[in-house]
Amino acid sequence: MKRSMPFAMLASAGLVVSGCGGGAAAGDTYDWDFTITVSDASTWYAGAERFAEILEDRSDGRIVVNIFANEQLSGGDPAAGVEQLMNGDKAFSYNSTIIYSGIDERFAAINAPFLYDSYEVADQAIADGGLDAYKELSREVGVEMLGFGESGFRQVTNSKTPIGAPDDLVGLKVRVPGSSLFLDIYSELGADPVTMNFAEVFTSLQTGTIDGQENPFDVIHSNGLADVQEYLSVWNYVYDPLILGMNKDLYDSLSEEDRALVDEAAEEANALQIDLNREREAEQLAEFEETMQVTELSPDQVNAFREALTPVREAHMDRWTEDLFQAVSPE
Repeated sequence: MKRSMPFAMLASAGLVVSGCGGGAAAGDTYDWDFTITVSDASTWYAGAERFAEILEDRSDGRIVVNIFANEQLSGGDPAAGVEQLMNGDKAFSYNSTIIYSGIDERFAAINAPFLYDSYEVADQAIADGGLDAYKELSREVGVEMLGFGESGFRQVTNSKTPIGAPDDLVGLKVRVPGSSLFLDIYSELGADPVTMNFAEVFTSLQTGTIDGQENPFDVIHSNGLADVQEYLSVWNYVYDPLILGMNKDLYDSLSEEDRALVDEAAEEANALQIDLNREREAEQLAEFEETMQVTELSPDQVNAFREALTPVREAHMDRWTEDLFQAVSPE
């Protein structure tokens, strides 16, 4: 994928139509940017590549999408990357709902601790109302949500001790995303949560600036974090979906035919990305077990964490709103 000119230059050159109320015509050409938070070895990147391939192929080359890993367009800052999407400085991104929640706390409803106990339960809740609720919420902040991808269930790694009970986290300096929910989760468990851009995490773990971090398998694997961590605890404490977002003004400006093409490409790309994420987990876990001490928590151990985090869930309920939380909750 080639690197494009800045979005504003593209708009002025007539290659990108933004905010013009449906003025685009079928047959217009576009050169768009798409960013992801993590590396080009991730399933996120594979999903973005598939999206770009479909658009270029089915538009006969009219639509080109340039993919940038590691939040290159926002200096490694995912929150700034979401803001770029909202204000139209780029066209697309894959970003976690956790990153959106740093801008609007309602987005974290689906990340409530221990909300889902399996992918099947998450899939059903999303199909039963979660997806529609998040599409409406995204439109409020200037983003057309083109469906959910998936980062997966989040785990915790560290360099000091196995983690199998809430007390094991006491005093550990753990990097968390810039979300009040995650700051409160780790504070409640007695850890010392630290926020920093994801681009800084590997070096901070390597130098001992922080003791640990929490992320799904694919993020840990594709960014080499197992190389600088000794312990992995598998507890599936938060489900982490990705929003495939498009700037809403840009989406609205497209012809009906091109909107349909974007929707079609997004549906196929999200399905591919989710399938890859789930297929690779067993292989990634096996690799972790070769270099790390892995603790897979039992149901009783998970329940101890669930009970410990009940105050956090209750404290955040009003911020998520009852309607939104009900929309993502299993029946």
